[in-house]
Amino acid sequence: MRLLLIGHGRLGRAIEALCLARRIEMAGILDEVNNSGGCALVEGRWKDVDVAIDASTADAFAANFPHLLRLGLNLIVGTTGWQAREAEVRRAVERAGIGAVVAPNFSIGAAILDDLATRAVRLLTRQPDYSAWVHEAHHAAKQDAPSGTALRLLRAMEAAGYTRPIDVSSTRAGFIPGTHSAGFEGRFESLTITHTVRDRAVFAEGAIAAANWVRGRTGWFTMRDVLGLE
Repeated sequence: MRLLLIGHGRLGRAIEALCLARRIEMAGILDEVNNSGGCALVEGRWKDVDVAIDASTADAFAANFPHLLRLGLNLIVGTTGWQAREAEVRRAVERAGIGAVVAPNFSIGAAILDDLATRAVRLLTRQPDYSAWVHEAHHAAKQDAPSGTALRLLRAMEAAGYTRPIDVSSTRAGFIPGTHSAGFEGRFESLTITHTVRDRAVFAEGAIAAANWVRGRTGWFTMRDVLGLE
């Protein structure tokens, strides 16, 4: 597998380190200096690339995306903050006939957190005394709040049938790498499901696994598809 990495922040550097450790070939690393406005994503330059991984920023992804479509590369998108345009981006991916795994969080545990929370919703939705909440905590430098993972968790709970309001809150402090919780409060008890990241390498592991999985596929996918979760 030959990868093109777009974005060289925390996630990008973790992916680069993992590729070096596993001897995964990288066709290039693009950042805001050598790829301003998507200028390096020109046709003919990246023909031997299997998958492009975008780990940039919301603004950079918006600039890169049209160029990536023209290149016809399958995509892994770990950038957050642009999800208001998700329907538009999804239609463009499907029209282009490429495969894209889109995930605000590539960890296996985060995908399972979604799955467990939706199962809890199905069991508790008929219990009127139970209310629900979502909380996430990240390092002080993280820009979007709530995080993309928290919003995905919220949507998953709503899609599972929870129709009452779900309180969503965020914490930004220090160097917290990422903690997400879904909670249910009854009159006499509480149920909390929490996923905590100890090392950013888990996101790189998931991104590489998604890149391997999406080769030869077309369509819009999430980490649930990669992991085979129903």
